[in-house]
Amino acid sequence: TNKLTRLDDIADKRVGVFTGTVHDAFVAGKYPQAKIMRYDSSADMIMSIKSGKIDVAMLDVLTARVAMKNISNNEIGILTDEALSLPLGFGFNKNNPALRDKFNSFLKEARADGTYDQMYERWIVNDPEKAVMPDMENSGTGEKIVLGVSVADLPYVAVMNGQYVGFDIEMLKRFAAHEGLQVEIVTMEFTSLIPALASGKVDIIADGIGITEERSKQINFSDSYVDFRTAVIGLKKNIASYSEQSGSPVAIPFLKNLSDSFYNNIILEDRYLLIVDGLKITAGISLFAALLGTLLGALICFMRMSKNKLLNNIAKFYISIMRGTPVLVLLMIVFYVVFASVNISPVIVAILAFGANFGAYVSEMFRTSIESIDRGQEEAGIAGGFTRIQTFLYIIMPQALRQVLPVYKGEFISLVKMTSIVGYIAVQDLTKASDIIRSRTFDAFFPLIMVAVLYFIVSWSLALALDYIGVKIDPKRNRKTRRQQI
Repeated sequence: TNKLTRLDDIADKRVGVFTGTVHDAFVAGKYPQAKIMRYDSSADMIMSIKSGKIDVAMLDVLTARVAMKNISNNEIGILTDEALSLPLGFGFNKNNPALRDKFNSFLKEARADGTYDQMYERWIVNDPEKAVMPDMENSGTGEKIVLGVSVADLPYVAVMNGQYVGFDIEMLKRFAAHEGLQVEIVTMEFTSLIPALASGKVDIIADGIGITEERSKQINFSDSYVDFRTAVIGLKKNIASYSEQSGSPVAIPFLKNLSDSFYNNIILEDRYLLIVDGLKITAGISLFAALLGTLLGALICFMRMSKNKLLNNIAKFYISIMRGTPVLVLLMIVFYVVFASVNISPVIVAILAFGANFGAYVSEMFRTSIESIDRGQEEAGIAGGFTRIQTFLYIIMPQALRQVLPVYKGEFISLVKMTSIVGYIAVQDLTKASDIIRSRTFDAFFPLIMVAVLYFIVSWSLALALDYIGVKIDPKRNRKTRRQQI
């Protein structure tokens, strides 16, 4: 194949871009014959380049250089670093122009007194990975503002040693200190930043966001604080400006590569703390959503089996809506629409959304298992002097639980895995922790395998717990135990 020599050579190639960025529209408009592949992290794009799934990828030039420095093999090179230039700005809600005006005034002042130049030197000119966030005194007695970021990577936003760092972070913290504001930083997917700001879930968004006319229709942008240039990267062996020798990958022994990956992804900068915190969030959402869903499912089951047509139809409608709506769509609707004007923790929203979805499936499990019990047993219980409630509690329900547990266990495990999408509403779960680590190490393999193993351990542990419950409620086992005790 012909080697790439200039930007226009990507016109018919497979081009990787960040989902929802200006690069997407740029490639679609200028090179309609190109096949656009959309990704949510630079690590995924680089892995796709190395595995041959895409030919090139578009990244901010500064981010691209940081990525190339952190890639273990000397395979990736830059085709051009002048593909697209665009001013960057902080995003503000249209209903709060006063906050944007304050920021613009602060930015002018920072440019005038030399503070901006120091920041630019620290994060843009020099190596951002060696930059140290300065101490900034902030009394934090004023209004609380929430900054939404996607942690795309340095030099704009990253997580190092458990702390948010980068050009955008320092700029925002200096602004907050200047105005005496309290700051809370939340992480979400890049595509969720503008919806979160437009719906009032966050007050400001940042992370190398280009100022475009389309975005300006939904949000207000600050004055530009820096211009960014786009680099097109690909395998060196496919780029004409690199010699064959320089494009050859450097072989690394497997054990050393594994050891380096463990250190870089787990030990360095205390990254294991991100995994621990993410695991707690994932486990908490799963358990509480399952509890809520089980209780809700029991209620919906009662309504579904009721002879009252109104209750029966409400239950049918609820089950149809919940089972027919993708969980991600449901999660986004609950967060950005139902609770749009409510200041509520996204973790609680996740529990409510997953619980509501889980409840629809649980209700049908309960109903089918109850209906499978022979009606003669209910009649026998009533004939034996039990009330209908006692008959259900002591005769029907134990048998129904035995039948429903295997199916319930499978749905519970599916629920745990479904929680991996909560990053879209600014919840830093296990999957999001992995994304943050990958944004720093550009190692797509180790963090994903590590998270997969952790999800397996969590699911396996829950399966064991439910199996134990199944054994405990087994009437045959209970009768055998009582006979042994006698």
